[in-house]
Amino acid sequence: MAVGWAGDGAVQEQIDASVNDAVEKARRRLPQGKSLTHCQECEEPIPKARQKAIPGVHLCINCQKNLEKQQAGFSGYNRRGSKDSQLK
Repeated sequence: MAVGWAGDGAVQEQIDASVNDAVEKARRRLPQGKSLTHCQECEEPIPKARQKAIPGVHLCINCQKNLEKQQAGFSGYNRRGSKDSQLK
């Protein structure tokens, strides 16, 4: 049962939109094209197994970890719009 201005299924629509946004963001981060033989950041060789497992890979494992740590600061979108979340 919906309350206020929200229609029936509004919560599920928000959940679906958040999941779809996360999936699309993950797809955009996937490497594309031909795998490199050496890391584009540190020039270390990229193992053949990694090149085969992730087509289009451009970074070695250590550089990939560092990149993911930098990107971890993004927490996603706030679709709830609560006062508490807006004040942060």
